[in-house]
Amino acid sequence: MSKHSIFLRIYAGLVILVVLVALFGYLLVQIINYQRAQEYRESLTDGISFVISEGVARQQTDQQRTDWISDASDLLELPIYYLERDKVDLSRTEEKRLENQKAVVRYDAEQGIAYLVLGLRNDPKHYLYVKVDQLGERQMKALPVFILDYLVYYPGQEQDYLKKIQQHFSYHVGVEKISDLNLDSEQVGRLRSDQSVILWRDSATARGTTISIVSPMPNSASNALVLGPVPMFNWMPVKLAAGITLLSMFLLCLGVYGLIVPMQRKLKLVNQALNVIKTGDMTQRVPVEGYDEMASLATSYNSMSDHIQRLIEAQRELMRAVSHELRTPVARIRFAMEMLADEDDHEYRLQQVEMIDKDIEALNTLIDEIMTYAKLEQGTPSLDFEKLALVDVLQQVATETEALKTKKIIHLNPLSTDVIVDAERRYLHRVVQNLVGNAIRYCDHQVNISGGINHQTKMAFVCVEDDGAGIPEEDRQRIFEAFARLDDSRTRASGGYGLGLSIVSRIAFWFGGTIDVDQSPDLGGARFTMSWPVERFKKKKQNV
Repeated sequence: MSKHSIFLRIYAGLVILVVLVALFGYLLVQIINYQRAQEYRESLTDGISFVISEGVARQQTDQQRTDWISDASDLLELPIYYLERDKVDLSRTEEKRLENQKAVVRYDAEQGIAYLVLGLRNDPKHYLYVKVDQLGERQMKALPVFILDYLVYYPGQEQDYLKKIQQHFSYHVGVEKISDLNLDSEQVGRLRSDQSVILWRDSATARGTTISIVSPMPNSASNALVLGPVPMFNWMPVKLAAGITLLSMFLLCLGVYGLIVPMQRKLKLVNQALNVIKTGDMTQRVPVEGYDEMASLATSYNSMSDHIQRLIEAQRELMRAVSHELRTPVARIRFAMEMLADEDDHEYRLQQVEMIDKDIEALNTLIDEIMTYAKLEQGTPSLDFEKLALVDVLQQVATETEALKTKKIIHLNPLSTDVIVDAERRYLHRVVQNLVGNAIRYCDHQVNISGGINHQTKMAFVCVEDDGAGIPEEDRQRIFEAFARLDDSRTRASGGYGLGLSIVSRIAFWFGGTIDVDQSPDLGGARFTMSWPVERFKKKKQNV
């Protein structure tokens, strides 16, 4: 495989893509994990922060408030500070959370310490600032104490008020019967001893490992306060995520490779066929498989090869025809020159000179037609389109034809000078001239010339009809081929070379139009009609 192969670049691009996707996946996993962890911390603290805030708000005096905060700090074994609002710098998002009675969690990943900011009901000038440097069983068992302290103020209404505060908790908080909790005897005994129980549950569900805190209810031996189950936070493993990403990209690359290899094979066949063409063999073709773009490429290649082969064959046929056409006048000139050398009769010599002059003129005409046809056939000719009156061109050809004294009637249908078309005057004149000349050769008495504009199709047209024998329908396409003759002897007698109509066909093509032949409804002979757009698109020239 060449170092410049497009497929090598594709494969290298796939490798780079895999690396980039892996790096992007790693960063994305890190960001997602950070966001998930932050949301998890906030969901765990929202409920208990509300209960603590309510506990502080119930205290009547500053001393009671201070004592309550001190007791809570000792219970949690975490420092709790009663700070003025101005001493805590908060963002708008954090202020919004405090307004909604939610906690603000700031986590320091380097030190592994979380800082909690709790709002206070009826005290907008102060915040509670908690430094969480540890989180263990002691802190978890302290949570039910705050909830029970909240429920003390509502004896006999515990269930109702638990439902009211449930909206602040992301996990279940409620009173349940001990007999329904599936506890062992040791755990039941601890509840009887007024101790909280922490339940660890590991399931194969999406929740995974969960924690529940069961705490005894005062004045109720059969019921317990249950917090949870609370799902443990599961970090998305970076290695696992990276492995899945790499595996996915590997499978993707295999799929892309499987798609590219057949395309590479098909392109190789096209390249091999091109190399064969360079040797001069135009018979090589590419097999067409399927209906995709590569099949379309193979079809286009085969069509191009067919077209090139036809052009080469047409070129060879043209050369044979040209050599054949040149041979006859040259032979006549050579014969006339030999006769001149052996003849002393002055009158006879003048006749031979006149015949030589006619043959030379025929050669000039033939060369002119060959050069014109070659120019139109090989590439885009230089066309200088302009606005011109169609009647001027038709009248000029009619006048020139009548001057030849052909003894044929040339009738030009009336046409207004207001009929203006876009055309190259020289080539349009050549079209009308060739059509009229062809009609003169094969008509019996009359030739009609007409033109105009079809306003529905916005196409200009010129039409030449004669009263001759016409052209058989099966031969109407063949007459536009170079050196094509339906009646060779008649054509030679009339001075035609079989290029006039071919030139007309090529001019019509470069005009962006068409040339058609059918039977004249008025004269009964052949009717040739060339159509082309009235207005030709032109790019606006920029002023320098």
